[in-house]
Amino acid sequence: MMPSRLGRGGKHQRIAKETMQVQIAYQFDSEQDAYRFLNSLRHWPVAEVDARFYRGADSVKVSYEYVAGGFDATSSELDDLAARHNGREIN
Repeated sequence: MMPSRLGRGGKHQRIAKETMQVQIAYQFDSEQDAYRFLNSLRHWPVAEVDARFYRGADSVKVSYEYVAGGFDATSSELDDLAARHNGREIN
């Protein structure tokens, strides 16, 4: 449901929130590390993300939607999780 605010005459007006698609790729030391990272994201409580193998079995691409207007810690949390699985962000 979209948030609303009271406009003129006491009527509610819809407030559209802008979203941005974010994609981050990670390289891992091994295919097993990449698979463990993917498995961790299946039940990840931080954000809803889509993760898939990328350019081989030892790298993973993660996509998610960021709602503009606030601080987004998702990228930082992903970096930390990847590091725990011997991964690092790539271009």
